[in-house]
Amino acid sequence: MPSTLANENDLTREEIAFRHFYTRELPVLKHASAFFMALLHSVLAKAGNIEISKVEARVKDREECIRKFSRKYRATLEEGGLDYEIQDYITDLVGLRVVCLYEDELEQVADIVRSHFDVIDVTDKVTAVESTEASFGYKGLHLDLRLNAEQAALPENAPYAHIPFELQVRTIIQDSWSVLDHKIKYKKSIPAELKRRINVLSALFELADREFRQIRDATEAELRHAVDETAEALAEQEGAEPQPSRQVQAIGSELNAFTFLKIANHFFKDFEFEAHKVDLFVDDIRAWSPGITRAHFNALMRENIAVVKRYRQFFEEQNPDGSFNPYTMIRHCLYLGDKAVFRRALRNSSREAFESWLLVNMPVQNL
Repeated sequence: MPSTLANENDLTREEIAFRHFYTRELPVLKHASAFFMALLHSVLAKAGNIEISKVEARVKDREECIRKFSRKYRATLEEGGLDYEIQDYITDLVGLRVVCLYEDELEQVADIVRSHFDVIDVTDKVTAVESTEASFGYKGLHLDLRLNAEQAALPENAPYAHIPFELQVRTIIQDSWSVLDHKIKYKKSIPAELKRRINVLSALFELADREFRQIRDATEAELRHAVDETAEALAEQEGAEPQPSRQVQAIGSELNAFTFLKIANHFFKDFEFEAHKVDLFVDDIRAWSPGITRAHFNALMRENIAVVKRYRQFFEEQNPDGSFNPYTMIRHCLYLGDKAVFRRALRNSSREAFESWLLVNMPVQNL
């Protein structure tokens, strides 16, 4: 079977020199790859406002370096009669990739990176693709970077100060498209119908990226604008007139994740409700009480929270290692508000313990 790598006798002097350079530098490049990845992790973690899916690093394959040089630079250099060393033209020997969730985070990552590294060059694949009327394809940002003067001056960073690296910044969907795109063997010299189907597929990925971001924005808007029945109930208790439009909306609107959070955050200001847990919990509530409105849920919380807080104090005294978190408190509020409808909100053992406490401490409540 013929080798996929060229025999050294078939290589040019420059290719042989590059192979020796690559073998000699490979251990340093591997260390640099790990170093830059750890530094980038740290920089992005400190920023704190971007959801990073993953950070990856690699040293570019030796033969791929030679193929890239031949494809992009060899003909021009040789036609000009210029001497060259291949390694001078390979800026991505060390390559890193940051994968974030949303399109508008690409530039945010780039801005953070610019404050810690010197930018040698930037390739904006997003703009390149979007400015090509009849083309779809991989989009993302490529930045050629090196340590800035401040970072390079640190003694522990000195071994890597001379090494540039390429950073690719992509969304999850762009990253997925790139992987699949590389599996499509023929894309240019193919029948028009097949090329059209590839472009349609690429357009669907682009649309998914846009929809994903817009769903995030719409979710945040829903959370901001969700009616807060708790705040309005307090205002009414203080003598303010209820707003008719809000009152009608509150009475008739089913409980959902957004209005649940609005109400739950009012009662548990210091607790961070995780989105996926909220989603499952609200789904459970609606299964126990189909059609439950946010106003009804709010009323059950307001009417029963004081009793449940007393029970929680008793429970924690009796069970120092036990957990009685806000979800547990809500379950007890619902059960106390309507024991028949919300019987399934508590396990048998929890329900029996709560009933025993109610019998002693809240005999009227237990009638």
